[in-house]
Amino acid sequence: MSNEIEVYVEICREGAILPEYARPGDAGMDVYAAEDVVINPGETVVIPTGLKLAIPEGYEIQVRPRSGVSLNTPLRIPNTPGTIDSGYRNELGIIMTNTSEAAECKQDEVYTIDSKGNKKGVYSIKKGDRVAQIVLQRVPRMKLTVVDSVGSIGIDRGGGFGSTGVR
Repeated sequence: MSNEIEVYVEICREGAILPEYARPGDAGMDVYAAEDVVINPGETVVIPTGLKLAIPEGYEIQVRPRSGVSLNTPLRIPNTPGTIDSGYRNELGIIMTNTSEAAECKQDEVYTIDSKGNKKGVYSIKKGDRVAQIVLQRVPRMKLTVVDSVGSIGIDRGGGFGSTGVR
């Protein structure tokens, strides 16, 4: 029995690479940059993937960071997880921010997405670099029902925003 859901993809930039699972059992498919992009300290850019998707109704695709990129560089996907709705038909773009501050950067150095050591500075993304991952998620529809009080429905666990502490 297959648990695959068909998602249609259109290649809209020459040389774009289809997302793929790196290993069996992976939840996310790696997504590749479709062109070279430079991200300066403090800058947020959209990295084109060269792909347009037709996602089935009742599903979304979530854009998530790759753990190695987050660990080893100051590059972040600020809207994590990003949601691609089933009705979106334009090119998939990966929003990425370089959290380096200009004052802490070496002026002449340009780093790549596979740099190690979380170096602060300008980053050069190359066409074909794996920049993010995408995960297909089922999205049930909500039906909102207005009531006088939600306090008597289910269990109120109390607290929020760190109310359980850190230990």
